[in-house]
Amino acid sequence: MSDRLHLTIEGPIATITNDHPEKHNAFDDEMDAALFEILAELRARNDVRAVIWRGEGTSFSSGRDVASIGNLKVPLSHHELMRRGHRGIQQLWELDAPVIVACKGWVMGGSFQRALLCDIRVAAEGARFRLPEVTYGVIPDTGGVAVLYEMCGHGLVSDMVLTGRIVSAEEALAHGIVSRVVAPDELDATVREMAEQIATAPAVTVKMAREVIRHLALPQIRTSMTDEMIYQTFVNRSDDMAELRAARADERPPKFTGS
Repeated sequence: MSDRLHLTIEGPIATITNDHPEKHNAFDDEMDAALFEILAELRARNDVRAVIWRGEGTSFSSGRDVASIGNLKVPLSHHELMRRGHRGIQQLWELDAPVIVACKGWVMGGSFQRALLCDIRVAAEGARFRLPEVTYGVIPDTGGVAVLYEMCGHGLVSDMVLTGRIVSAEEALAHGIVSRVVAPDELDATVREMAEQIATAPAVTVKMAREVIRHLALPQIRTSMTDEMIYQTFVNRSDDMAELRAARADERPPKFTGS
């Protein structure tokens, strides 16, 4: 397991901590694998009643390490890597315990989308949410677009995806992306209090309430993720992606053809 991702369990509450603060907790292949191992462990435990997901340093996570976009560092095809990623993160839906995400600093890209697949998000003042994938020549591919569409509708999703605009904590609250905004020094205590409150409720009641909510949301999210896998694989092999890579190597402006 990566030393940049930790799992601690105190009584009925588990905490996942992103611990790569010098890169704003940007994820790479090793951290992805560690996250999926942690989720598999939590799936197997019936003593955990609530999960907190947080980050060390100033940010929850700035998403995927930019240097790794379009450059696989594992012995998998692009399609196989995406299948691993989808199967790994969809374990969130198989946990009995709700997952609360403590959002602070940058909450970007795939990490933002993963946070959207969790049950509850709480933001610290100053948190910034962004989907910058299109600016790097790829598309969002972790299911978060479907969740955002359910929350915010077509207009905001298109704006965030196509322009990479930044959404503040206050705007995220207004759109329902987060349920609370608190002072930065109160974030950890707030999500801990919420986790403790959930952990004291009857376990079967919590599980059944979450099943009702998931049945409303999951069919659309699963369909969206299937589309994302197909289209991201196409993008990775497209002429435009080849031109983007060549232009970066030649340090020149790219000339895109839309194919």
